[in-house]
Amino acid sequence: MEFLIDYGIFAAKFLTVALVIVLGIGALVLLVIGRSHGAHDDHIEVKNLNDKYASMTLALKSAVLPAKAFKHEMKTQKSERKQRDREKNPELAKPRVYVCRFDGDIRASAGPSLAEEVTAILSVATAKDEVVAVISSPGGVIHGYGLASSQLQRIRDKGIPLTAAVDKVAASGGYMMACVADKIIAAPFAIVGSIGVVAQLPNFNRFLKKHDIDYEEITAGEFKRTLTVFGENTDADRNKFREEIEDAHELFKEFVAEHRPDVDISTIATGEHWYGKRALEKNLIDELSTSDDYLYNRSLERDVFEVRYVRKHSLVDKLVGHAAKLFRLA
Repeated sequence: MEFLIDYGIFAAKFLTVALVIVLGIGALVLLVIGRSHGAHDDHIEVKNLNDKYASMTLALKSAVLPAKAFKHEMKTQKSERKQRDREKNPELAKPRVYVCRFDGDIRASAGPSLAEEVTAILSVATAKDEVVAVISSPGGVIHGYGLASSQLQRIRDKGIPLTAAVDKVAASGGYMMACVADKIIAAPFAIVGSIGVVAQLPNFNRFLKKHDIDYEEITAGEFKRTLTVFGENTDADRNKFREEIEDAHELFKEFVAEHRPDVDISTIATGEHWYGKRALEKNLIDELSTSDDYLYNRSLERDVFEVRYVRKHSLVDKLVGHAAKLFRLA
């Protein structure tokens, strides 16, 4: 019996070592594959929302109409489609609406994908078309959202009408993006505004002193560093940092005032946010509507295409992601 126990322990150790080796080799192989092919997997996806709405309508009619009536409906639609194909002429084509979606986080990490989508749209869109940017973001870093706003400005610079749609939230940096548009629509209870700047950081200097830990930092330039996490902050450091925050806020206010000249910037740039209905009263938005309703209504008179830039993750990234989920569950 003791022999069997020893053998089992040995076998378990051997299998563990073998598994580690196999996983290591596999990870290296996947890393090489990911590096050699990952860059070629990114692509643009285009969805025709008119077809989506038509399919949904057809599915519902198939359920509620009698079989004979539904068959007649199908024949009518087929006949109309053939007629449109015969008469199709690029010069008579309906104007188009191009839709891109920005789901923002604190780093504005969706910015690079937005840039690719805007580039793709600008390669085909004309002044008779429209771009709808559906924005959802509570804001984040100034430089990230400043760049994302500049991507939308590219559309305006080409003379193409731009509409920003807010269903849930476009606050701070999210509103910085939205205010670039010719028109802003928002759901009645969407969160809009928060035109302010905030910065915060902990300071461990007293903790370090308590444990006799020295912290040294060497800088060149009077204001190379103001507030710091580990050093001893002074009133001069705080005043300079506050000055920088105030300057960023002034730039934000100037940006909003330039793109939304009808707002009273002194009353809306307090860092507060408002729900859609109140935002309309303060001229922060132009219309109350959900993006779904707006796009469906546009599809009745225009061809609507949703454009999405898809970034493919390598197998290594996927494995790491799955492993992280397992650890979170453990």
